[in-house]
Amino acid sequence: MAIRRKSTKSPPILSHEFILQNHADIVSCVAMVFLLGLMFEISAKVAIIFVTLQYNVTLPATEEQATESASFYYYGIKDLATIFFYMLVAIIVHAIIQEYVLDKINRRMHFSKTKHSKFNESGQLSAFYLFSCIWGTFILVSENYISDPTILWRSYPPNLMTFQVKFFYILQLAYWFHAFPELYFQKTKKEDIPRQLVYIGLYLFHIAGAYLLNLNHLGLVLLVPHYFVEFLFHISRLFYFTDEKYQKGFSLWAVLFVLGRLLTLILSVLTVGFGLARAENQKLDFSTGNFNVLGVRIAVLASICITQAFMMWKFINFQLRRWREHSTFQAPTVKKKPTVTKGRSRKGTENGVNGTVTSNGADSPRNRKEKSS
Repeated sequence: MAIRRKSTKSPPILSHEFILQNHADIVSCVAMVFLLGLMFEISAKVAIIFVTLQYNVTLPATEEQATESASFYYYGIKDLATIFFYMLVAIIVHAIIQEYVLDKINRRMHFSKTKHSKFNESGQLSAFYLFSCIWGTFILVSENYISDPTILWRSYPPNLMTFQVKFFYILQLAYWFHAFPELYFQKTKKEDIPRQLVYIGLYLFHIAGAYLLNLNHLGLVLLVPHYFVEFLFHISRLFYFTDEKYQKGFSLWAVLFVLGRLLTLILSVLTVGFGLARAENQKLDFSTGNFNVLGVRIAVLASICITQAFMMWKFINFQLRRWREHSTFQAPTVKKKPTVTKGRSRKGTENGVNGTVTSNGADSPRNRKEKSS
């Protein structure tokens, strides 16, 4: 007779719970592999593709400009490797903010599960929006985009980018790509995943479109005010979670949100619809990065207008929901007085409570007989 032996299989090392609890350490080890690869000559050629910006072009100095040569960049397929590396960096920074800032606040405030997830989302996004808004404003000022807005269409196609412009777009794409695995790491609810996938996809679509079509100047000008408005919303939501009476930030955000949509439409139509439409060179040329043709301009304007309309639709629904909740919260609860008829009241008095016969109620036939005798 064969004897059955108990299975002594150890649990898998890379289990679901293990990955969720230690995903930051795993990602840190992967990122360290690329950094350590720079130290060895054999692996440095591969590691440098992931860590540093690629497609560098050095232009000689001219008499009008500075005496030193200037370095510029253009995009290519190797940028995907750089985006992947900085996506790992974004996951590590995300985990640091979550553990050392947001988790400590959550322990003190004792939020519910719903508020806990929304608080974490607003905390992460507000930090990213603030950082991107400050950095983007610095680029706009340093490259004279604010003082001379006509550079948005006069300098097209700007197929060569400065270091800070290209690095800005690489980090933007890396951050929004890192949001996909964070849905798994943060145990996002199934009903919240479609909403987050929509706005992550919209960010990637528009940022990648501006990067690939050499509309990086226009994209940068549109991103900075948009990020500022979004930062105001999420920071207001953080204050709202700590004190539900705080509503001033949402009122200011509502005004700036509408102005931001108008500014986006005006700058887009002015740049793509008028500025690029009047340019002399309107031929599709992949070698020079010129996409200034009618079909591309229509597609760009259509995508921007549809996105702005979608955002306004979501904004109107959000405001209507808030107004309904506010009106129902402030509505006085009026208690209706019970209307008791005269006959029912008399019957209730005679037969006890609400017309039911009690032991002390009306006389039974036996009691009437005893009284008559």
